[in-house]
Amino acid sequence: MSFPNIVFQPVLLVIEDLYLFHHFGLNCVSSSRYQKIFQLLFYPETDGQTERVNHILQQDLWIRNPSFYPFHISQDSPAGKLSTKLQSVQQVVKEELESEISKFKKYADRNRTIPPDFQPGYKVLLASKHIKTTRFSKKLSEKWLGPFEVLKKIGRHAYHLKVCQQWKSVHPVFHVSLLEPVKQSTIPNQHQFPPRLVIVEEQEEMEVAQVLDSKLKGVKLWYLVEWKGLSEDPERTAWEPASNLTNSQDLVKNFHSFYPDKPGTITSRF
Repeated sequence: MSFPNIVFQPVLLVIEDLYLFHHFGLNCVSSSRYQKIFQLLFYPETDGQTERVNHILQQDLWIRNPSFYPFHISQDSPAGKLSTKLQSVQQVVKEELESEISKFKKYADRNRTIPPDFQPGYKVLLASKHIKTTRFSKKLSEKWLGPFEVLKKIGRHAYHLKVCQQWKSVHPVFHVSLLEPVKQSTIPNQHQFPPRLVIVEEQEEMEVAQVLDSKLKGVKLWYLVEWKGLSEDPERTAWEPASNLTNSQDLVKNFHSFYPDKPGTITSRF
């Protein structure tokens, strides 16, 4: 029985679909003509011995003629040659980057001085521009904090300092540009009296000696206070908001008892 070509082509497509996607075996095809087509459509031979020989020959030819691997065909270059080329390009790019970095460093170092080398145990001062303090104005805050002891050097331009326990939220490693060596006074027999510090809720707070004045700044109440331990210091007085004097209410009430007309809260007058 013969079929016209217009009918035979769809039959081949159906057989191919059944074989590839639905695992439709040769045993299900009864016609010898279709079995022959089914055998020769995908494989040159279908017996096991020939298939095994073809597999061994394929491996042998793959080793003997490595010029046209699938990678070679898709990339237009052998894998080994392409790898060598990429490594050489990577080396050239690395050398160019190192050259540009050295040029940038050369121009940047023109306006730089040689950083000091602090040894462990050395005393240094820390710039306060990155440290948040309780001062209401940055201008009235200390410019330098410390002194602190240097524990060790980190890298080439950073130092690990021994900070107080109240600075738990501050990372103790600082760049050398933020540090200054402690300079000893050239005046003979000069003594610096540090302010007395008390611990309040794990924070350092300067103890108030007395309240000197009060004023309103907008709707906010401020007090002029004198700190203990700074009787000879020109910065012994400072304006502080009333919220900072919660632990000195006795001094505030004493001030208002002598100056009842000064601005204050209702509770601070009684």
